[in-house]
Amino acid sequence: MTLHDYAALAIFFVLWLVYSKLTGGTFMGRSSLTSEMANWRRDWIMNSLRRDLRMIDTQILAGLQNGTAFFASTSLFAIGGCFALLGATDQVENVFKDLPFVTYVGRTAFEMKVIGLTAIFGYSFFKFGWSYRLFNYCTILFGGLPMLRDIEANSEAAAIAAERTVQMNIIAGRHFNAGLRALFLSLGYLGWFIGPTMFTATTVLIIVVLIRRQFFSNARMALLGDMNARTL
Repeated sequence: MTLHDYAALAIFFVLWLVYSKLTGGTFMGRSSLTSEMANWRRDWIMNSLRRDLRMIDTQILAGLQNGTAFFASTSLFAIGGCFALLGATDQVENVFKDLPFVTYVGRTAFEMKVIGLTAIFGYSFFKFGWSYRLFNYCTILFGGLPMLRDIEANSEAAAIAAERTVQMNIIAGRHFNAGLRALFLSLGYLGWFIGPTMFTATTVLIIVVLIRRQFFSNARMALLGDMNARTL
């Protein structure tokens, strides 16, 4: 492990932290796709108060849970793959030594990098697992929303119950996005196996792509109803 390696690792975590903060706010005067979707989550649940039949809403909640469970399982498979990679260090070492474009710095450094990658997948698993549980709680809260006749009798209590459900849904979505962000950044982390310079380059590339999708993508413009402009 060289000073260049530690610098690249520091850049990786700093960019991860900065991007995480950006997704909850604004960038260059633009709100993020994630924050805009939080507003739509509120509109969806508030609209559900106007109808007694909410089968479609429960199907949406089930879909959110299933998607979260899928990524949680994917993170577990990735963790298993990392442990398998640690068990095959000798074979990987022989391959890396023969690659001219890879900066191989020894077995210990390689194992440390794999352990770091395992930690990232472990972090994503816990985020997805907690998100799944929160979506489950959200489903229970949603089931407790009052019927139309009860809303008319006490609209203030209904609004409080709906807002409670909204906040649970937003928090669950926030944890889901954090897990997904970790999976995306793990792709940048893979550049470290080639060398610290590649590590920095792949990290910056992933962050640029994610920022573009959050603040400058067609998906964001579609959400805001502005499809006259186009991005690259």
